[in-house]
Amino acid sequence: MKNHITILILLFSTSIVFGQANSSKKLGKSYGAVKVDTSHSVSVKEVVKGLETKNDRVEFTFQAPLAEICQAAGCWVSIDKGNGETFRVRFKDHFTIPVKTLPGTEAYFHGYAYWDEISVDMQKHFAEDAGRSKEEIEKISAPKKEMCFEADGIVLVQNKK
Repeated sequence: MKNHITILILLFSTSIVFGQANSSKKLGKSYGAVKVDTSHSVSVKEVVKGLETKNDRVEFTFQAPLAEICQAAGCWVSIDKGNGETFRVRFKDHFTIPVKTLPGTEAYFHGYAYWDEISVDMQKHFAEDAGRSKEEIEKISAPKKEMCFEADGIVLVQNKK
């Protein structure tokens, strides 16, 4: 009986500690047609690994900080893969998030990861949206195959202060 009580106390204490750790993050506004179920999210690493051997679209819900936000309309963001490379998240049906959203803001995404060939014109368009210099944009000269993600829902995380 003593062991059962000790175990219950430990479980209760652990849930309080984890609950307090998670309370520093508060879900903010949602965007898109799909309500994101944050309880089933995976890491960016798992998204990248899950797409490595696939040629089809793969459904995921993941959490990650925003690396870059479209400064023209808020219609895409980029996410760091964890190795210094990024992938672009485009928003289904061209919904947007506020352009004022800061890089580093945590977000949960739901949608589909896939491989796509990005034309030179589209790469230049994205570079312009990101506010890159003319010199950088002019260096883009070949199509590029890259991992992409089409989000049908996103929820931003607000850190409590």
